[in-house]
Formats: sequence, C-alpha cells, structure tokens
Amino acid sequence: MANRNDTGLVVAYRARSRRAGQHGWMSRETDLTLFGATGFVGRLVADHLASSAPSDVRVCLAGRSDERLLRVRDSLGPAAADWHVAVADSGDDESLRRLAARSRVVLSTVGPYRRHGLPLVLACAEEGTDYADLTGETTFVREAADRAHETARRTGARIVVSCGYDSMPSDLAVHLLHRAAEETGAGGLTDTTTFARAKGSLSGGTVDSMRLMLAEMREDPEVQRLLLDPEALSGGVPGAPGQEDVWKPFVEAGTARWVAPFVMASYNTRVVRRSHALRGRAYGPRFRYREVVPTGKGVRGAVRAAGMVAGTGALGLALATPGLRRLVDRALPAPGEGPSQEQRERGWFEMETRTTTEDGRELVATVAASGDPGYAATSVMLGQAGLVLLATRRDGSAGEGGVLTPAVAIGDELVEALRAQGFILEVGPAPAPR
Repeated sequence: MANRNDTGLVVAYRARSRRAGQHGWMSRETDLTLFGATGFVGRLVADHLASSAPSDVRVCLAGRSDERLLRVRDSLGPAAADWHVAVADSGDDESLRRLAARSRVVLSTVGPYRRHGLPLVLACAEEGTDYADLTGETTFVREAADRAHETARRTGARIVVSCGYDSMPSDLAVHLLHRAAEETGAGGLTDTTTFARAKGSLSGGTVDSMRLMLAEMREDPEVQRLLLDPEALSGGVPGAPGQEDVWKPFVEAGTARWVAPFVMASYNTRVVRRSHALRGRAYGPRFRYREVVPTGKGVRGAVRAAGMVAGTGALGLALATPGLRRLVDRALPAPGEGPSQEQRERGWFEMETRTTTEDGRELVATVAASGDPGYAATSVMLGQAGLVLLATRRDGSAGEGGVLTPAVAIGDELVEALRAQGFILEVGPAPAPR
C-alpha cells in the first residue's frame, strides 16, 4: 500500500459520460440491486426503496439465502411484490460477477468491506456497473482505488464509496461550500472545519470494522502508516502545507470553546480530501480540512472534551486487547444487530462546516437530518445514492467512471434528492459561532 499517484486520478467533473452504452447497460434485466438485503441495515435500505423508488425501477434483493430474501421482500408490502431476488455470496466471485452483469446499479451493505467488499467492487468495475456502499474503512478504499480506479474509468463504472453517515454529510457540506464560493467569485476555500453533533447508536458493523482495523495495525506497520497519512486516499495529489489531523482537545480560537476530535474524522477527512484531489484541487491550493466535536466553554467544556478522548481511547484499547475484547463484545452490538424503531426515530445529526475563502469571506454549510445517523439516516442516504446513480444514467448526465466520492460522482443531484427526503442542506454567510 505504498503511497503513489493514481494514473489519471483527476476525473472530468460533471462531464457527460461517453460509455453509458457499453457492456450492454441498457439491456440489463435489473435497474438496482441491493446486496446484503437481509442484514439489519440492508432491510432498512430495502424499506426505504420500497417507499421511495419510482414504480418503473426494477429492484433486486440479493444475499446468501433465497428463503430469507423472500421473507424480506414479502415484509415490504405491495410496492415490492414484483421485485426479484438473487443468491450471491461475497466469497463466490462468479456469483458477484453475475450480479454485476445483470444490474445497472449495485448497492452493498455487506461489511466489513475490507474483508468482504473488494470482489464486488472489481466485478462492478469490470462490468461497467455503478456501485455504492457504506464503508468507513481507509484500507478498503485505498485498495479499491489502487485496483479498480483505472478499470472503472475505462468501463465508465462509478464506484461511489461511503454513501452513509460515513462520509456523505462531510463530503456534501464541503461540496456546498465549494459551489457557493464558485458562484460568488470568492476564490478557493482555505481552513475548513466541520463541527459534528449527533445522537445515535453505535453500529455493530462499525464495531466489527474497528476490530479488523486495529488487528491490521498491530500486524502490519504499513497499515499503521497508511491510516496516519492525511492524504491516504488522495492518490498522491499533494494537499496544502500544514494539513494535520486533530488528536487531542483544544480551545478554538475566537470562540473560547473546547473541541475534541470527532471519532470518524480520521476517515471522513480522507474522503473529503479525495474529492479535492479528484477535482484537480478545485477547492483551492490553501484548502485544509478537519473535523471536531464542540464540547462547550470553561471547565465543563474541558472535562467533556477530555472524557470523549478518554472514552474513545479506552474503547480502542479494549477492542485491541484479547482479554478485554471478550468482555466488551458482550456489551456492544454484533454485526447485523441494531436499535429499535423507537430508538432510531429519536436520533439525529448535524454537521456544521465553516470555511474562510481566499478573499476573506466566511461561509457555513449545514447538513442535518432526523433519525439515527448510522441507521435511519444512513439507509436514506444509500438508497438515494442508488436512485440518483440510476437516474443520471437514464438521462445521460452521468459523469466519468472511477473510484469516486459522493460529491464528485453525484453531488448536485444528491443534494436535491436528500432535500426532497427532508434533509437540511444549506449554505450561506457564516453567523457568529455557537
């Protein structure tokens, strides 16, 4: 995984696709396939598609058990009565190739993606099939980019990673700031910070991915170096001087409030910087990006910030220590488990992203939604990503292929689609920080 420059990393943003007719795309029997439909998040995505997909969209539910797939389909009501089901397994490359070949768009909820995801990415890239997932794993995206980016560029497949709470809100917030700065002639973005607030449940899949990542770090120093590299997913495209991660609490200049590192910042920031790299550093030569959690002012804010860092560190230590891991596993959700509907409905998230442009203007973008961010909101985000990928293929507006981010692949269309689902996506002059 040595750092290198992806050949042809920069893609033609918003360019009309010249490859949409390749690989028999128009004659495929399925418009949108959901792989992992019987898992907890997969069922939530299926439910969203049943309520939101246009009636002419041909949906297929895919997974390892025909019987379980049929039960999921039957639970979705009349809208899903004619949906197909298909048996496929992440360990059976041929079944994944068939799945990709028959589909226009594939959505995958099968993780950890580092362990299970690459064969489907490679199949979709080869077949010219658009793809979206929920990964939050740097090592997976790096390997997918190294092995599939050029193939996907050749076939026109848009391999869109991280279409859930990791990392769509972050990516779209910076996309909105970039658009606003472009439209007002404010120049490029400079120092940009996302302040993350949320109420939700820890995902069993996220815990499993954390276990795998910690194990890889222990066993392979190269993985540790990759995870600590702020430009790990930028394909060798350099970032602005002074770009660093936030690892400890500090008092924010100008507001006197304490902030702590956001638990997903070490991944989200890499995705945002990949968007910047794919666009030819369009966010500006001085663009630097970080994510934090505001904890308040004074002693109380300091204590909260320190507690967040200590809690995250303790969880990581417990998951990395065999004896402690067994005890912690009993208290944490297992893969495929999740909160009740009532708990999911009580959740919410808000990402407030502030920047200063090159001409000195201060802008703020807000991306927010009700519903547990890792479950309710994520299922809408992935479902809408799939529907937008399909719609842009149908109307001929799809851009170039590659291993892409949500903002680069379908940013403008996705903003409008999520607004129609009740999400808040706003951008404008920045008021005084809270």
